[in-house]
Amino acid sequence: MPSEPEETAVAVFTALADPNRRAILASLAEHGPSTATDLSGRLSITRQGVAKHLALLADAGLVTSDAGTGRRVLFRHRSEPIKLAQGYLAALAADWDDRLGRLSSFLADPPG
Repeated sequence: MPSEPEETAVAVFTALADPNRRAILASLAEHGPSTATDLSGRLSITRQGVAKHLALLADAGLVTSDAGTGRRVLFRHRSEPIKLAQGYLAALAADWDDRLGRLSSFLADPPG
């Protein structure tokens, strides 16, 4: 998992760029901890495809895995990296809001 806020934001945005990964996260959020086989059964993605997407989601810190019963591995979603990425976007938006506000004031009442 990336350590710096900007690196985490980049990893989250990269992971969320793919609709299959978004579907996997949505399924984990709705149904709770699930195996790759469970996810494959709910989504139109092969088990191998799900495993590949889960690896990228794990690299971004968006999912964790726990040993289930037998050889089953349960995956669960993590919201912390998404919250960090939201904070990153909020800071960018605030910076732009400030700049656009100054431009708007300037255009409404130009000097001279």
